[in-house]
Amino acid sequence: MRITFSVINDYVGDQRIQRIAGYLHDIGHEVEIVCRVLPDSLPVNHFPYKVTRLHLFFRKGKFFYLAFTIRLFFYLWFQKMDILVANDLDTLLPNFLISRLKKKKLVYDSHEYFTQVPELIHRPATQKVWLWIEQFIFPKLKHAYTVNGSISNIYENLYQVPVKVVRNLPTRKVSDSPTLSPPYLLLYQGALNVGRGIELMIDTMAFLPDYELLIIGKGDVENALRERAKDQKNVRFQGFIPPASLHSLTQSAKLGFSLEEDLGGNYHYASPNKLYDYIQAHIPCIASDLPEMRSLVTTFDTGEILPFAERSAENLAKKVRTICENVEKYAHFQANCAKAASVLCWENEREKLKAFYSL
Repeated sequence: MRITFSVINDYVGDQRIQRIAGYLHDIGHEVEIVCRVLPDSLPVNHFPYKVTRLHLFFRKGKFFYLAFTIRLFFYLWFQKMDILVANDLDTLLPNFLISRLKKKKLVYDSHEYFTQVPELIHRPATQKVWLWIEQFIFPKLKHAYTVNGSISNIYENLYQVPVKVVRNLPTRKVSDSPTLSPPYLLLYQGALNVGRGIELMIDTMAFLPDYELLIIGKGDVENALRERAKDQKNVRFQGFIPPASLHSLTQSAKLGFSLEEDLGGNYHYASPNKLYDYIQAHIPCIASDLPEMRSLVTTFDTGEILPFAERSAENLAKKVRTICENVEKYAHFQANCAKAASVLCWENEREKLKAFYSL
């Protein structure tokens, strides 16, 4: 089968599609990724399948999305494929049109509850446009999957079509358990965007002078975060780390954070990749009291939940010390991470893809 994936990012950091595309390539499919290129994009020639990057004049805003949609439509029109894969709502319209015109199978991979992302909930006019596209196409979909059960249930109830779950789990890794000594390293990895709770993490470090906070990633609020942390000597920004290099750095931390705020439906039902990455690295976490996060952390007992009523720098610092400085508690969480890592891994999850991409 010739399978063409469409994604609106530059593909370098998109671990979900890399895992899916790599697996499908390994089992015999001919895979192509269509994405965009940015001025600072890293090379993609190390992938064993074809990666095509589209050059666009606009980089953000409505003109960017319009230009990307048009470019993607015409690129797909002149390509040969058996299956089209739209990754998220921002690539769905051109893929849907091409699938109808060329009578090809369309698979929709929804990475999030797109119309409820924080960037849209305060822009009702733009949100309505995306919601119209979703409402127009989703009821017509025959093959769709998403990242967790909460979002799957929402889409099934809204549009009365089956939506399967393929979680964004990391590959199984061998994780050492290094002996760590103060200053202990606390970790945030992921996008530096609004609502990720990073401001709270930075403020907390004033109460943890014998700890360090490492922030990995880049995003829209990076400059504001750096300004907030300018007087905190125990806060470091690492920038973007390629997925292949991230695990060893994650493993060097004592504890990981996933403190998303309850900003709209997308964050409320999020199951952040970093929680699975922390588990795979055998480090406990402190997570927000949101449905999917709470379920994951409490089911496998791999850390603690920070209730929203207790979201203050001082309370978070106390919770950090309670975990990291209690030898028995820490060992308990770490052992549970090791057990969960053998279950929550891509090697188990990828088998679900065969139903969508059968040879």
